[in-house]
Amino acid sequence: MLTYAAAVCFLIITPGPGVMTTAGFGAAYGFRPSLRYVLGLFIGTNLVMLAVITGLAAVILSVPWLRNVLMAGSVAYLLYLAMRIAFAGAKVAFMEAKTPPGVTGGILLQAINPKAYAVNTSLITGFSFAPNNFAFEMITKAAIMNAIWIPIHLGWLWAGVSLHRLNLPDRTQHRINILMALSMLGVVALALWSAARGTP
Repeated sequence: MLTYAAAVCFLIITPGPGVMTTAGFGAAYGFRPSLRYVLGLFIGTNLVMLAVITGLAAVILSVPWLRNVLMAGSVAYLLYLAMRIAFAGAKVAFMEAKTPPGVTGGILLQAINPKAYAVNTSLITGFSFAPNNFAFEMITKAAIMNAIWIPIHLGWLWAGVSLHRLNLPDRTQHRINILMALSMLGVVALALWSAARGTP
């Protein structure tokens, strides 16, 4: 179980669309207004987890043309986000926020987030610690994932709020944007690698 918890920490804390948009909304709107968006991400990631546990995600993604369309759309959106971040100039802008964040936006992002599917598939299908009790293992895994997911995302939200308050030099803010864009490209690479292996 400790190995599983460590894997959850590593896979969730790495920058992806969810945490970067969380930080962006935190910087744009502050902590409390952005909690609605984080709630949407939380609901969305649990829906993805449920889809993986029940096999629904595997059934949907077993249709080649549908899998390819969804993957192309996801990769295109992530590349778009990476470009927006990289060319944001000297202003920390994980993702420009033109409208207040909401629950629906968080849910929809997770629905097309390939990292969410890859992470949930890896964590749900791997790290077996109760092979003779499927229900217990799934409930325990879900509880551990959520117990780790919540503080990590609240931490990213706080980081976005804090970066906005720091008023960092232009060069430093630009470097942060480049690092975030490269992290997003890493998520794209993960999505393509996952697709090549035939997994969500």
